[in-house]
Amino acid sequence: MASSFNSWGFRWFFFMTLTTLAIIRKPSVAAPVFQSSPWTLANATFYGDETASETMGGACGYGDLFSNGYGTDTAALSTTLFNNGFACGTCYQIKCVQSPLCYGGVPITTVTATNLCPPNWAQDSNNGGWCNPPRVHFDMSKPAFMKIAEWKAGIVPVMYRRVPCVRPGGLRFSFQGNGYWLLVYVMNVGGGGDIANMWVKGSKTGWISMSHNWGASYQAFATLGGQSLSFKVTSYSTKETILAWNVAPANWNVGLTYNTDVNFH
Repeated sequence: MASSFNSWGFRWFFFMTLTTLAIIRKPSVAAPVFQSSPWTLANATFYGDETASETMGGACGYGDLFSNGYGTDTAALSTTLFNNGFACGTCYQIKCVQSPLCYGGVPITTVTATNLCPPNWAQDSNNGGWCNPPRVHFDMSKPAFMKIAEWKAGIVPVMYRRVPCVRPGGLRFSFQGNGYWLLVYVMNVGGGGDIANMWVKGSKTGWISMSHNWGASYQAFATLGGQSLSFKVTSYSTKETILAWNVAPANWNVGLTYNTDVNFH
């Protein structure tokens, strides 16, 4: 009788242990991964020369594209694509089509959106006003354009698609502003490459919502000097939110860029 009871008791204990573990253990939820879009027809031109010096700065506010990791594979987007700056940092594969000046083999190049190609209402949308709404247009750096077509083409039809941005390392935050106004440019964004919302937290404050300024910049009207700063960032494309804790030390300063080890995918 005792042996039978002990055996039954062991089985009951084993069953309850497994049941408890099953309740405690929750399935892991994978972080959203940005998916490529279908290929779509557009047009492309280029601006500047082979040095891509004219692409530096730009409406997104990335400054020196070389030192900030974007290089010469960049493009200015027409207003329709630019989306009031929310498209800053997005990545596109582009290939030349339907033109005798396309390179053979239909090479594909990948560019990052770093600038706005503004409308030119003085010219017809089909004759010079290439970036006039509602046209979908890429004004590429000359080095990027020359990867898909002969530069003398001027303008070529292209197929394009959004693709995930593959970035080494984590998000980077470049600070501007003053003691009462913090302006932050977000760079090196992976995944969709874009930002929808952003918050800042000082070591002595709660989370403070930041408003979209322009391009890839967000601002907070708050006194944050002397506090270490953390950021919460939401992707425009995937809606994923990630936390970057203790990005900047308490003695942070404007004019500096702070690196993190977190990013979108």
